[in-house]
Amino acid sequence: MERYELIDEDPIFSKVVRFFRPSDYLTWAIGTISAPAGLYLMELYEPAIGRKFTKPPPMILRGAGLIGFIGGFLMAYNKSTKRLWGWSENKREVEKDRYEVKKSLSLGLNPYGESSMNLYMQDVSSRNSKNSQLMLAFIPWFNFTNHINHGVDLRKYYEVRKGEENWGFDNLPPLNTIKGFEN
Repeated sequence: MERYELIDEDPIFSKVVRFFRPSDYLTWAIGTISAPAGLYLMELYEPAIGRKFTKPPPMILRGAGLIGFIGGFLMAYNKSTKRLWGWSENKREVEKDRYEVKKSLSLGLNPYGESSMNLYMQDVSSRNSKNSQLMLAFIPWFNFTNHINHGVDLRKYYEVRKGEENWGFDNLPPLNTIKGFEN
């Protein structure tokens, strides 16, 4: 299904939010505004009590705003996830990810973060959260755990692409010396 470069098959929550674009924040804001506005317009068109329009109570509008806030966030989160999966245009995210991962590798750190779980529990965690973003409307299930199962071969970060020469990450340590990848 991917038409663009895969960045992360099971991205952690903080990475998805960190890779939000301005358009994602706009989606979130429109979602937040649209629920109370829609409620107000429905009340204007078809009043719930009688034939005369009355402004919906503030408590109801706040509740609609909260629902819109959550719904808008889930839509923005889904858009960002699809870019990390390579399902939509992600050139900007690829460059940002390559810089972050190369920086972590140059410092000798695991680019996916340290995990306090053993390998079995990391595997269970990744199986539970992988592709969970496809069902966000039904069960909001996010990946909050660091694990090594991301569907990406880290060797691709050892090649230098056009424009990366001046980043200063020429001498990355061997992958088998990075904690979590010593095989």
